[in-house]
Amino acid sequence: VQLVESGGGLVQPGGSLRLSCAASGFTFSESVMGWYRQAPGKGRQWVAVFIKTGNSIAYADSVKGRFTVSRDSAKNTVYLQMLSLKPEDSAVYYCNAHVRGQEYWGQGTQVTVSS
Repeated sequence: VQLVESGGGLVQPGGSLRLSCAASGFTFSESVMGWYRQAPGKGRQWVAVFIKTGNSIAYADSVKGRFTVSRDSAKNTVYLQMLSLKPEDSAVYYCNAHVRGQEYWGQGTQVTVSS
């Protein structure tokens, strides 16, 4: 199982970014995936997670209405579209997957929101 994030960078407040998580070694149907983030000096917090039953997505209150998760099964890739970014969104963003009873993390991608 491998998760590789990309798409991070420096963006001004109000801007947007789309993060990608390329997954390999498993299929979406056998996993529960999500996005987390960790700001300097803070613990890792969840941003959005797929709820396997019904395939719905839960979003943290801090990003609800601004962030959207989607996935492309043909590419085995999960995306995190981030709009109206705020300085407090600055963090390392991680892709997470629970596969066959094991938990996996990507290496993370840095998002910095600053003018």
